[in-house]
Amino acid sequence: ALGVSVTDYTFEDCQLALAEGQLRLPADTCLLEFARLVRGLGLKPEKLEKDLDKYSESARKKGGEKMGIAEFAASLEVPVSDLLEDMFSLFDESGSGQVDLRECVVALSVVCRPARTLDTIQLAFKMYGAQEDGSVGEGDLSCILKTALGVAELTVTDLFRAIDQEEKGKITFADFHRFAEMYPDFAEEYLYPDQTHFESCAETPPALIPNGFCADFSPENSDAGRKPVRKKLD
Repeated sequence: ALGVSVTDYTFEDCQLALAEGQLRLPADTCLLEFARLVRGLGLKPEKLEKDLDKYSESARKKGGEKMGIAEFAASLEVPVSDLLEDMFSLFDESGSGQVDLRECVVALSVVCRPARTLDTIQLAFKMYGAQEDGSVGEGDLSCILKTALGVAELTVTDLFRAIDQEEKGKITFADFHRFAEMYPDFAEEYLYPDQTHFESCAETPPALIPNGFCADFSPENSDAGRKPVRKKLD
């Protein structure tokens, strides 16, 4: 009726792209692609959100031990398929055929509740944190935030040092939460210091694009599974 092309842009995608959480998704996030794959697998956001605790507990017990695609499929309770292989490849950074389930759970949490960033970070701390005090080191924080933002590279050293005032070499979620409340714009200052103007899909694009919302969702590039999937490190 409108005479426009059909895209796979949905209400959930809009929520994700326009979310105003603590971190805000950068324009080059691969989480929009991940969300399309989730939808293609028939995984409903409302059900996924209910199952997040179950997934996270399973991932915590694995303790960073990586898994192949068959175990990955069993964890998500879906059959192995081309779409699942595409999703799997997003987290298989080294091409070893093994992934860390914790990263997938973090991504699922963002997709299910994009505006509740701190809830996702808290879930991640439960999976990555040390058994004795739930703390994480700089390497784990980097992994958590890279996955939560869907980006290939991210320097968290300045942020970690700012939170770790006592120089313990580790921080807890309580430390992170306290810092986020004191500095609500910490992402722009500590994670994107070289960007004079932080860009995201939520902002007005510089030029007209087919759907008027986000460049990631033009009809030319919205077909999930028809083109090689961009790995997180690509």
